[in-house]
Amino acid sequence: MAEVGGKADAQLFQLLSSLLQQVEALTNEEEVDLRAKIEALGLEVTKVPSKSTQHLDELEIAKELDKLSAKLDDVDEMISTAMAEDPQVQSLLSSTADVWMPVITATSEDRRNFSSQNGNNNGKSCN
Repeated sequence: MAEVGGKADAQLFQLLSSLLQQVEALTNEEEVDLRAKIEALGLEVTKVPSKSTQHLDELEIAKELDKLSAKLDDVDEMISTAMAEDPQVQSLLSSTADVWMPVITATSEDRRNFSSQNGNNNGKSCN
């Protein structure tokens, strides 16, 4: 199940990088801050937690996931700003929203549901 989540994460960040490249090409401006934030978020999501002597219960895990949701809210804010400022960005992001929007807006409960759905797919992608 973790492998499926890792593939989904990789696909999401590949999509975000591709979208950013397209935005940069359309605007002829390099989005250094946004690129750095996407890369930092990618590292945070894929970071392997250190071995801990204490085991987290479900409530603590949910709290940690909610913290990550707050970080994703920042990405949502940046995307919303970019969409408001440039109609081409809006068109590009709107056409791919079904891929990235559920991830950005997911709560910890939503993510648990995504994980259980992906686990039921036995590694098959959902298209």
